[in-house]
Amino acid sequence: MSNAELNEIVGILATIDPDNYAAAAYTCDWVPLQDLRRAMFIVMVGDMGTNGTVDFKLQEATDSSGTGATDITGKSITQLTQAGTDDNKQAIIEIDASELTDGYPYVAAVMTVGTAASDAAAICLAGDARFKPASDFDLSSVDEIVT
Repeated sequence: MSNAELNEIVGILATIDPDNYAAAAYTCDWVPLQDLRRAMFIVMVGDMGTNGTVDFKLQEATDSSGTGATDITGKSITQLTQAGTDDNKQAIIEIDASELTDGYPYVAAVMTVGTAASDAAAICLAGDARFKPASDFDLSSVDEIVT
């Protein structure tokens, strides 16, 4: 059993902050999987607008600005829909650094809200850091860690 705090093993590396989002695509921060070998991207929807939809997928890029961004095959969810009673649901996409194309060490999630504004958010939790603690890679917006 490890004596490490969970925040030393898993970092918060990217977010799409909770809000009521208009129909458009939103991309989180680009996560460097050369530093953290595994990541879990979680999308969370609240109340969706009438006939609203939310799509969620991962892309890879050559740098932290998203240069050369391309979709990662097999890393997208089944569309969440208001008509399908997907209000207040979550979906998860996991990825390992070994799944990325050579020369594309950065990964980000793209959340696309369609048809009607919807409450939503996303977060990336990453671990298996080459250098510990993983919390050293947290976003600067992580305001406090209580253990």
